[in-house]
Amino acid sequence: MSGNVLLVEDEPLMRQLIVDYLHGENITVIEAANGEEALLRFAAEPVALVILDIMMPKLDGYSVCRSIRERSDVMIIMLTARSAEDDKLLGYDLGADDYMTKPFSPKELTAKVKALLKRVELLAAAASASTSKAGDGSDASLITLDGLTIKEASHEVKVDGEELTLSPKEYDLLLYMYRNRNIVLTRDMLLNHVWGFDYFGDARTVDTHIKRLRQKLGSKAELICTVRGNGYQLKVKR
Repeated sequence: MSGNVLLVEDEPLMRQLIVDYLHGENITVIEAANGEEALLRFAAEPVALVILDIMMPKLDGYSVCRSIRERSDVMIIMLTARSAEDDKLLGYDLGADDYMTKPFSPKELTAKVKALLKRVELLAAAASASTSKAGDGSDASLITLDGLTIKEASHEVKVDGEELTLSPKEYDLLLYMYRNRNIVLTRDMLLNHVWGFDYFGDARTVDTHIKRLRQKLGSKAELICTVRGNGYQLKVKR
């Protein structure tokens, strides 16, 4: 499977256990024993996915996650001994894509990694195909909606002419909601179609991504409506 995985874990035995399982699936692993080392390795080598422990010396996982998100949309799985809901929500708020609480099954973690790496491959292939189709310079893939512009060929999103920086998940979420505009979409529907049927995570990650997407949309945030007890809706004039 293509793409390097950066494993950030300060416990040597745990780190080696995870490495052994990932190597068993032919996944290349870059190791880091603390937060500072993680950022150095991330800057020096191409990484498709990060497995990030939270409780570490020198620089904790939350700080590392925040720093990575300032420069990259790479997939991030956070590991922690904490099980409190607030801790998980903080991880999602900072941009984590998935979360596992220790003790966990190395087999389940490996399955998560494989699923996310596969999604990275599919997104890259889709982006390449869209770019090829748009090679004639046409705007056939340009979506405009009351000051909101989505260019599928390049994954560009603009609000009133100003380009937004969206993560892959935020972009996929916005595009899926646009394609199903004025339809109430449950959290399970969004998880299945945006994250994939093999996603293991909590449905609350949808709420967190919707929150971040609204923040980035600014004046257009009101397009995404919360339907209490059901889910969300991108509500536009027909």
